Amino acid sequence: MGSTWRLLQLADSGFPTGGFAHSGGLEAAVQQGEVRGREGLERFVRELLWQTGHGALPLLGAAWREPSSLEALDARTDAFLTNHVANRASRTQGRAFLDTCARIFPAEVGPLRLAAREAGVRYHHAPLFGAVLHVLDIGLPDAQRLLLSLTLRGALSAAVRMGIAGTHESHQLQNRCAPLLDTVLETCAGLGVESLAQTSPLMDLLGATHDRLYSRLFLS
Repeated sequence: MGSTWRLLQLADSGFPTGGFAHSGGLEAAVQQGEVRGREGLERFVRELLWQTGHGALPLLGAAWREPSSLEALDARTDAFLTNHVANRASRTQGRAFLDTCARIFPAEVGPLRLAAREAGVRYHHAPLFGAVLHVLDIGLPDAQRLLLSLTLRGALSAAVRMGIAGTHESHQLQNRCAPLLDTVLETCAGLGVESLAQTSPLMDLLGATHDRLYSRLFLS
């Protein structure tokens, strides 16, 4: 039962990993005019979830199954994320997630944090997420569901703060995405790192412009 409570703690929006500082590319897409209104936001989050399924779940799964491969998977992630903004965001979020979990669950995550530091990893988020949840005794299906849920919630939270959706509207959209979350999980849960793919190149290109935006609320 302890793992169930830990899962709920990790899913809590108050868990201090700094994910609120990132929009997942939504801010750039809005300013470039690619996302307008509810339909545009819904299209964006659908593409984001598929990208997470094909570009993050394989790395999460590989690290969960074999945490000792974290160094190699971290390097694989670094090579895969050619978009400098997405690459930087992955490293920033990964380090914050690992450091936070090491402080809150020192007995379990502390040794992993030390091993990662000694290996000189770049702290990419997806493989670290898998490795951390493995040592916290969270099952792989729950770890995969959690990453997809956090990705969706993060984008919708950013939409609310940018004023392109209201709080109730964002939760209505989150509810409508439930069948898609199941579909992405069913399609991508078993993918290996050899299947890593960029499924939304336009979204990736828009996200890469984030540093050139005139004004920014988010880091990515």
